[in-house]
Amino acid sequence: MKVGFICFHSFVKPGGVKNHILGLSKEFEKRGIETKIIVPRRKFRENYGKNVIIMGTSFPFNIGGTQGDFCMNFNPFSIRKILKKEKFDILHFHNFIVPSAWQILEVQKTIKNDTCNILTFHANLDGIPVLKSLPYFSKIFVKRLNERVDGIIGVANLTLKLFRNYKKPKRVIANGISLEEFNPEIKGMQRFNDGKINLLFVGRIEERKGLIYLLEAYKILEEKYDNLRLIVVGDGPLKKDCEHFCRCADLKNVVFEGQRQGVSMAKYFNSCDIFCSPAIFGESFGIVLLEAMACKKPVCGFSNLGYKELLAGTKGAEFLAEPRDSVALALILQRLISDEKLRKDMGEWGLETAKKYSWERIADEVLDFYKECQKKKN
Repeated sequence: MKVGFICFHSFVKPGGVKNHILGLSKEFEKRGIETKIIVPRRKFRENYGKNVIIMGTSFPFNIGGTQGDFCMNFNPFSIRKILKKEKFDILHFHNFIVPSAWQILEVQKTIKNDTCNILTFHANLDGIPVLKSLPYFSKIFVKRLNERVDGIIGVANLTLKLFRNYKKPKRVIANGISLEEFNPEIKGMQRFNDGKINLLFVGRIEERKGLIYLLEAYKILEEKYDNLRLIVVGDGPLKKDCEHFCRCADLKNVVFEGQRQGVSMAKYFNSCDIFCSPAIFGESFGIVLLEAMACKKPVCGFSNLGYKELLAGTKGAEFLAEPRDSVALALILQRLISDEKLRKDMGEWGLETAKKYSWERIADEVLDFYKECQKKKN
């Protein structure tokens, strides 16, 4: 079997879809399944190795408090050349960004082969009002997918809501996590090992990720505790605003680390005592929570739809506050700060939970879905 993973998000910067594709591709390669990854260009010079094909161009833009991608192929002949050369058994699209996705499907239908088209939808569109205001968008979109796509995967139930009228196979298959890359045995950073209780934020500093609410909660906590530190890993358009808030509020021990490419994120997770993700909307799953949990760390944050679904029915659910409620978030953090045993118990629970999302298990489910879709297609 030969699988082509198609990503419409640039590989220039870190991202959840990028990590998902790389993790699944690595697991497939372990099993002797040949894979290639197709990604759009963002910079003039990009090279990610022999298994990554550059095709099309990605342009970033801001939408609904987060960064999106507009992706287009200016040379449709390159699509034909790549698809004819590679002869994929499976074309696995990750998200569906126009016009590039339609261009690929239009070219593919003119090539005589038995390629099975699979779509994994990672996005939670509930937080993007402009899409809600287009009532015919989903009907037209799903109608076209019924014609060209042989199966749809949602990383959570909420991501499949858009596809209620899709008639072919569809299934929820969660994001996976590398337990080799994220585990408690990886050493943390010595410079943060000085007796302080370290809180950690990891993510793009934008409206959707809600760092400002964590800073407000930290301000409340700093008035009660003198042994805290907040580590912020990430960059984004609101970084200067957040740094300005820290200065105005005279917050101490808030460390902005910037975007840490090339540094094992597990080192940061294993440097903290509590991980907090205050994303207010737009999360479809919660992979960053799992990464922290795999490192045996207690997690907390806001109860956006993705996090609520991930932790529903578990003891982790009680550590989610209503979005934008920094006071409630501070109270949750206070519970964990003041109770070392609770932190240890939640860390152990998190590790056992994270093991259920290993790439070995997720790859088994994806391959089973491929077989189902190929059988239906043929």
